[in-house]
Amino acid sequence: MPEIQTKPASKPAKPKKSFVREWFDSILFAVVAATLIRWLFMEPFMIPTPSMENSLMVGDFLFVSKLHYGTRTPRTPLQVPLTHQKIWGTNIPSYSTAIQLPAFRLPGFTHVKNGDVVVFNYPPPKAGEPDYPVDLRTNFIKRCIGIPGDKIEVRQQQVLVNGKPMPVPPGAETNYFVRTTEVLDERFFRKLDIVNDFKSPEGPFINWQPLEQYNDSTKTSALVGYSVNTTADIIAKFKTFDWVKGIERMKDQPGELMPGIYGGSAYPWNRDNYGPLVVPKKGMTIPINKQTIALYGMIIDRYEGNENVELTPETVKMAGQPISSYTFKQDYYFMMGDNRHNSEDSRFWGFVPEDHIVGKAVLVWMSIDANPASFWQKIRWNRIFKIIE
Repeated sequence: MPEIQTKPASKPAKPKKSFVREWFDSILFAVVAATLIRWLFMEPFMIPTPSMENSLMVGDFLFVSKLHYGTRTPRTPLQVPLTHQKIWGTNIPSYSTAIQLPAFRLPGFTHVKNGDVVVFNYPPPKAGEPDYPVDLRTNFIKRCIGIPGDKIEVRQQQVLVNGKPMPVPPGAETNYFVRTTEVLDERFFRKLDIVNDFKSPEGPFINWQPLEQYNDSTKTSALVGYSVNTTADIIAKFKTFDWVKGIERMKDQPGELMPGIYGGSAYPWNRDNYGPLVVPKKGMTIPINKQTIALYGMIIDRYEGNENVELTPETVKMAGQPISSYTFKQDYYFMMGDNRHNSEDSRFWGFVPEDHIVGKAVLVWMSIDANPASFWQKIRWNRIFKIIE
């Protein structure tokens, strides 16, 4: 008998997704994709303070590469996607510390080098902030001055690395006294891109201000010049004005202790005369004494995972027993802002642990002036898609 062929039963058609379901799936996919890209490859940042001016400006929007130094695995996995410390527009924490994982770094294609512009988690807790987990601490951006094992010194504002002068970044700023016979106003300084900033999270930054001299005989004050925080190129322009009678680079004096300087409990250092000191390297061993505790005591206590550490200005105890030497468990870095007199950096809070490194700043993709001279100057067009050096 001939075979009887039967027609296969057709599969039932899938019900069509509703409009709301399609939107939900699209948004979910976008959030997952953005979270993975942000964690694994590239993350956007915005410059909030002038500590890197004029290399990086307040209002610059950056892309920071995670691939250069290797992506960190998250320590705090329970977190609202695409947030950092708080849920957008609220003071509600965006994370839970119920689960804390050990952190690892995936292989990168380079290491942090001297001169790199690096984003990292601010090591010590900021005043008034909770003690966030490492991967949720406030993001800072500075230039790497010293890598593990380097000997660092700042001598009369010149940075020395292993005894050799480090090139000054072209956009680096410092403070000058400009003696003038003319009264200058904000409009003049804005033309030279010298703007006072009173909105910085690190506090007010005054880039120019008049200096007056008091006359005892007449009981009056007279303008003698201006304190100007700017670049060497702008100072060269000042030298061309016939009403400028003198320019002096303002420096802290050697041996003059600055309040709040890191290591100041044992050394008379300041912003312009700092060190020499050695940047800790994994496996490096130091003796324990007053001088080394001033520089490395906080590392032993906070960043190395040691428990039951008792720290005094002259002794270190671990598990109740005094130690005479210590061997570091990870690498550290020394960071400084290019705006050398207006930067909260390693000179004030110490070294950056390797597990706090976030990534390398590679590109400015947008730049917005918060206080433009006019609406049309709000976007800094000359900074768009600028490679960071």
